[in-house]
Amino acid sequence: MMHPDLRNLLYDSEIAYLQAADMTRFRNVVASLQERLEVYEYLRDREIEIFQPIADGALAAFPDENPKMLERALKHWLSIMRYCAMAMLINNPEYLQHRLLEWLTDVVQAYQMEAIETYMCKSLKASLQKGLTKPQFALVQPFVEQAQATLVGAKTPSQA
Repeated sequence: MMHPDLRNLLYDSEIAYLQAADMTRFRNVVASLQERLEVYEYLRDREIEIFQPIADGALAAFPDENPKMLERALKHWLSIMRYCAMAMLINNPEYLQHRLLEWLTDVVQAYQMEAIETYMCKSLKASLQKGLTKPQFALVQPFVEQAQATLVGAKTPSQA
């Protein structure tokens, strides 16, 4: 999987040398890719730091829930975050939809985990906002919201 903008520029360059406007677009894509890579590395390197408070909070928020269900939901969101990170890196929401969300939606509905999943997502967004700068969070936020909208039917700001 390649960043779609980069792929398009490479295809254009097969036909003719890139023009000045294309070169500017290429530089912007590369700069964006560098920013996305930094966010990806942050998420990868701090996964435990991000998710431990979410796990602790879920135990407190759902004291009567079966711990296996909480563990299952946490594993869902660990996977979701990993796929969101890759989708963000390659700037491809379809990657997230096809690789993860199509099958996970049925699992969440089958186990009636919407309340727990909603809690996990809200907590994840809060945790990410604490650790990332606003521009960094803005890179990953659409993918987390895509997961939230798909899994628990939450409205994203663009749908509101």
